[in-house]
Amino acid sequence: MNIRDLQIYATGLTWGEGPRRHAGALWVSDTQASRLWTDAGGTWAATELESPANGLWFLPDGMLVAAMMTEPRLGVWNGAGFDTYADLTALASGALGDLVGDRAGNLYVDDVGYAPHKGEAPRPGRVLRVGADRTVRVAAEGVRFPNGLALIDDETTLIVAETAAQRLTAFDVGPTGALSGRRTYADLAALVGPAARPDGIWPVLDGIWVATTSGHSVVKVRDGELLDSIDTGDGYPIACCADGRLLYVTVADAHGQDLMRALAAKTVETAVATAPLDAAPLRHTP
Repeated sequence: MNIRDLQIYATGLTWGEGPRRHAGALWVSDTQASRLWTDAGGTWAATELESPANGLWFLPDGMLVAAMMTEPRLGVWNGAGFDTYADLTALASGALGDLVGDRAGNLYVDDVGYAPHKGEAPRPGRVLRVGADRTVRVAAEGVRFPNGLALIDDETTLIVAETAAQRLTAFDVGPTGALSGRRTYADLAALVGPAARPDGIWPVLDGIWVATTSGHSVVKVRDGELLDSIDTGDGYPIACCADGRLLYVTVADAHGQDLMRALAAKTVETAVATAPLDAAPLRHTP
């Protein structure tokens, strides 16, 4: 596929992360503008947040939870803001990233390991597990800028996008949710090119879609193979999700500027685009 296969679904965001579909509506975090966007009310609209949300997930009971990017907590949506769902103060060491959950209500969340918004130097991060009982423990250490998360193989494998390492990493998920058997699932630098930096990911029946940001493409990979690619032109694909036979992708436009400079100047604009899928998604959010 190429850029002509993308259709604009919504606009108005600065930097769209964690897109999720639920009950026929799309929800997206705007991390740089501290807003939560959705069309659940019938029109595409944003709610201003006191603190930016990052990764989003819908629990089995339909509650929306979010990784609060600059706070050590998961929030739960109350219709106007995020109350505290789980306190991560004892373990979180940096900004929080993506969020994914299983059928039992257990969650995995990125702990980036440092605070880029405070100018801290990069250091390895972690993946934290928040149980359905809201207890928190470290699931994996030494992850190089953990980003997109996905559960596959009937929730027995967790895939983590390591942005700084330009790869997807797989872990076996044990009966208690513990992670083991770390291995490379896909080397994005080798498959896509040296500019690829994986951000958001989403599983489908025959692979995993990956937003490669500076790789200017959304690609589908499986066990070290490149299966499909959508060219985003000059756009930077940030994150993605699927519902039915549509892939939803947030794509940033830096208007010809260096991306980091454009983000600092807040001149980046992000749209949500859609592309048709050949295979139905692996699972739907409840």
